[in-house]
Amino acid sequence: MLATLQHPATTPSNAPTLVIAHGLYGSGRNWGVIARRLANIRNVVAVDMRNHGASPWTQTHSYPDLAADLAEVIATLGGPVDLLGHSMGGKAAMQLALTQGALIRRLVVADIAPVAYSHDQTRHIQAMRGLDLTGLATRGEADRRLAATVEDPGLRAFFLQSLDLKAEGGPRWRLNFDVLEAEMPKIVGWPGTPGQFDGPTLFLTGAES
Repeated sequence: MLATLQHPATTPSNAPTLVIAHGLYGSGRNWGVIARRLANIRNVVAVDMRNHGASPWTQTHSYPDLAADLAEVIATLGGPVDLLGHSMGGKAAMQLALTQGALIRRLVVADIAPVAYSHDQTRHIQAMRGLDLTGLATRGEADRRLAATVEDPGLRAFFLQSLDLKAEGGPRWRLNFDVLEAEMPKIVGWPGTPGQFDGPTLFLTGAES
């Protein structure tokens, strides 16, 4: 079962729960500010996808796997839900919509399309693996060290949200690098799942995403 961050509605609401599925190298925490704002009108649940955050580490990372994980979470919520997926989470959401569409009332897909991409994301794994964790005590110091291989400060801040500085035994990444690297062709790919989702769907794209 995936780890989740629950954001209960701050005012009474009959709106379906909104489930948020984050992107590659992220976690449910990435969506904290947005989730809290949306929780003024509905319950919001941000998940940690498998091999990310506090969720279980597994040996596979395919979109059928990720969709099944989301289906399990939705079942505990009494579904159907509104589902928002970003990047990798967007592909997982689309996979679920095509295979178990009855679990989804409305779908939002951000910064991703149901196609295979040619770009590879393993360079980021190499950069995070290369971070010297020896004696690391502050996020500021982690940022300074990571700057040697990751120039973009926004990317560094994003990656470092997955670094647990207070882990028992010393700092560690909350990312299963081995499996994510091995399964990267599946992550940037698309399984070509047949089917059709007839529910309301919104695709979002940023000009520089």
